[in-house]
Amino acid sequence: MAGNRAWMAVVAAVMLAASALVTGTAHAAVGLLQCQGSESVTYSPSIILTPRNVTITTNGQFTSCVDTQGQVTSGSYGETFTIAAGCNNLLDPFQAERVVTWSTGDSSTLTGSGSSTAVLGQVVTTITGTVTAGRFQGRTVVQTITLPQTQLLLCLTTGLTGTTGLTTLTLA
Repeated sequence: MAGNRAWMAVVAAVMLAASALVTGTAHAAVGLLQCQGSESVTYSPSIILTPRNVTITTNGQFTSCVDTQGQVTSGSYGETFTIAAGCNNLLDPFQAERVVTWSTGDSSTLTGSGSSTAVLGQVVTTITGTVTAGRFQGRTVVQTITLPQTQLLLCLTTGLTGTTGLTTLTLA
């Protein structure tokens, strides 16, 4: 009888551990977030062919988010930074930190690296990394930003002052 109780205790402990594993795995799968929206970028002074210090202001709006937890419906971000930029080096790799404020009132700090490519008159930038603080902390980040660059001839004269394009964000 004592042997049966010990055996039952071991079985109960194994079942409890298995239950915790299943719950942990299910929790890891929850929290997928996909958003679509737009990003506007302004350059001051304008970007010309020769690199110079340029203040870049970025404003993004995620107007349509699908959250598997059913809570986040939209978000926004904005930042201003100064870099040496010219029309010939807009595609250089970079490090990024971006704070997104969600429709729920809380925020996420996204930290990662990015690179850009020129495709048919557009600059397509992909940022990959993780959420390092706030809502969705620990999730993987992929953001793609597609900005049209239809006035590249301005690089030779007055320069590019800004553009607006589409962006998508996935947190998994």
